[in-house]
Amino acid sequence: MNQFINREEEQTFLNGLLKQPGAHFVMVYGRRRIGKTTLLIHWAKQTRLPVFYWVAKQDPRDRIIGNLAKTIYAWQYDTIHPPDIQLPDWESALNMLALAVSDKRAIVILDELPYVLQQDAGFASHLQAAWDHRFKNSQMLLFLSGSHIGMLTEMTQYRAPLYGRLTNQFPLFPLSFRHVQPFLSRYDKHKQLAVYAILGGVPAYLERWRDNQSIAENVEQLFLQRTGWFRNEPAVLISDLTQRETHNYEAILKAIAQGHHIREDIASYAAITSTNLSHYLPRLLELQLVERRIPATVPLNQIKTSKLARYHLRDSFLRFYYRFIDPNLHLIESGLTATLWSSLDIQFRSFVGLVFENLCREWVTEQANQGQLPFMPDNVGSHWSAGVQVDVVAISWQEKRVLLGECKWSEQMVGKGVVEDLVQNKTSKLLAILPEKGEGWQVDYMVFARHAFSPAAADVAHAHQVRLITLADML
Repeated sequence: MNQFINREEEQTFLNGLLKQPGAHFVMVYGRRRIGKTTLLIHWAKQTRLPVFYWVAKQDPRDRIIGNLAKTIYAWQYDTIHPPDIQLPDWESALNMLALAVSDKRAIVILDELPYVLQQDAGFASHLQAAWDHRFKNSQMLLFLSGSHIGMLTEMTQYRAPLYGRLTNQFPLFPLSFRHVQPFLSRYDKHKQLAVYAILGGVPAYLERWRDNQSIAENVEQLFLQRTGWFRNEPAVLISDLTQRETHNYEAILKAIAQGHHIREDIASYAAITSTNLSHYLPRLLELQLVERRIPATVPLNQIKTSKLARYHLRDSFLRFYYRFIDPNLHLIESGLTATLWSSLDIQFRSFVGLVFENLCREWVTEQANQGQLPFMPDNVGSHWSAGVQVDVVAISWQEKRVLLGECKWSEQMVGKGVVEDLVQNKTSKLLAILPEKGEGWQVDYMVFARHAFSPAAADVAHAHQVRLITLADML
């Protein structure tokens, strides 16, 4: 499957740039295979403006300059057989580009810029000079793109050449579950969620999945063979994103994937001091590979300083890989994978259940943003403490109102016991944590299920005004 799916919000942003006159200097970045090039080219073609596209290759500096000059000539004179052009430096090549664009309203895309920076870190200074003296006064929409986020963002830091020059920075993130489904049209929604738990919303990953085969067959072909397509993907991905000390970042990701969510436990498992962890964790949070979770019942003014924080992998692919594949690499290398996936099946079902919980919280957030909840929450998350755990919590401190939700990823119908436990047991324990022991608070309820609810569960839910929601309802 090879098609352009979703990205309406991103295209709306890009179309907004077109409506603003003058030059624009935009950096588009995101993890590899996320679809940066596909988005830019697809959008640029829709504009019907002149589009110059150049992708850098891993060549020596002089060859890269020559290739850029040759591509500019081919675009300017509309020929598929441009001559070889040797230019002495970047300044000459960028001047050539400025002359080719002239005063036209044109889109210029310079892709995989990190390959250029690897050969010549001084390129950023030449690009700065070209923007200041040539491009800034044009009608050019200039896009820089690349997967090596570490290198790209260093170009824009304080005292770096492009600091203060960019008119926009445009991160591209994975697709949501709703927009993943067209890649997997032969699967039912439950299998689609299982694949989403494995691959996340990365388009190029999803295009590799064969929905005319079983999940087990796909996992075996893509992950459990020494030549599998995803075999070395995590190491390359982390190297692209972090640039330096990749082994420490990878150790942290492995620790979290193996169930260590508290700072001290992560540092211990990863064999990193707590001081050094404070250096790496913010970067992983910034890249959205990791997320910091606080119980939704923590008051807003305490969230930043709360010591109840837990860290979870936000990236689905890495979460799956380091949970199931990395611990079994010795078996994969030895070719002993015949029964590996079947032995992991029960663990995987629980793993998908956690992804289902995340999806339920996201859905509640969407409902709040659309005004479909009975109140507007200050925060949506979950609650955990020694006394009680609640999968979904949405809370409004001013209105003294809280929504409690339970999530069950079971192939059987959800019975009345789940509903009764939420209303009669968990509610009182959670209210006791709130100010004034929850006196005067109003409680709303939701219970989420994979398939369906039993008639008895429906009766109890009706009696206590509990909203029952299935995966199909959410979609």
